[in-house]
Amino acid sequence: MNNQKVTDYIVKWLKDYVTTAKVNGFILGVSGGIDSAVTASLCARTGFPVLVLELPIYQGEKQVNRAQEFIQYLKKTYSNVSSQKVELTDVFDTFKKVLPTTDNAAKVNLSLANTRARLRMSTLYHLAGLHGYIVAGTGNKVEDFGVGFYTKYGDGGVDISPIADLMKSEVYELGAYLNVPTSILNAAPTDGLFGDNRTDEDQLGASYDELEWAMQQVALNKKSTDFSERQKEVFEIYNRLHRINQHKMIPIPVCEIPEEIK
Repeated sequence: MNNQKVTDYIVKWLKDYVTTAKVNGFILGVSGGIDSAVTASLCARTGFPVLVLELPIYQGEKQVNRAQEFIQYLKKTYSNVSSQKVELTDVFDTFKKVLPTTDNAAKVNLSLANTRARLRMSTLYHLAGLHGYIVAGTGNKVEDFGVGFYTKYGDGGVDISPIADLMKSEVYELGAYLNVPTSILNAAPTDGLFGDNRTDEDQLGASYDELEWAMQQVALNKKSTDFSERQKEVFEIYNRLHRINQHKMIPIPVCEIPEEIK
C-alpha cells in the first residue's frame, strides 16, 4: 500500500466532505486503540478543528494510559486538535439500576457492553451538535463489512467512515506511517466494553489477520474443502459472524406499500 497516497486521498476526502456539508470540524472518541488513533490523525491533517473525547466507563488502566498518551501527542503535533474528558461511569451505573433484572447473565453482560458504546455515541452527538461538528467513525473494513464487530447505534452510529475501506492490517501500516505511538501499535486490539482484559481475538475466536484471509477467500468464491483444519475453522467463524450480523451491514428494511393500496 502506498501510505502517502492513501493518506493524502483520505485527508482530501475529509476536507471535501466538511466543506460541502458546511460543518465546522470533526469529533470522535479516542480509546487507546489503533483505529481511533489513525482516524484522529487523518482528521487532524485536514486543518479543520478536531475534538477528541475520552469517554471512560470502568476503563482499564492500560487503555486509559494509551488514550492519554495519544491525545497529548496529537495536540502537540496539530494545533487544530482539542480534547475533552467526559466520565460516563456514574451515568452507566444509574442506567443499570433502572433496568429490569434477568437471570441470563451472558445476555445481560453483552447488552450492557453495547450500552456503553451507545452512551458514548449519545455523548459524541450531543457535543457534535453544540460545536457544529460531524462524528467520525473509526471502523475498518473487516469489522464493518466482514464480521460486523461493532455496536449497532453505538460505535456504528457515525456520520462518516474514513477508514472503512482499509483492512485492519492496512490500518496498522498507516498508523506506523502517521507516527502513532508504539504503545498503540503494539497493543492487542480490544473493544474495552466488558471492563476486563479480553481482546477482540478472544471474542471473535480468530485474529484479524485470519479474518482478513477468510474475507478474501469469500471474495474469491473459495470453498472450505480447499483449506487446512484451522483455515476451515476460521472460514466458518467468518461466515457465521457475517451471516448473523447482516442486520448491521445493510440499510434498515423499509416496508414499501404499493401505490394502488394506499
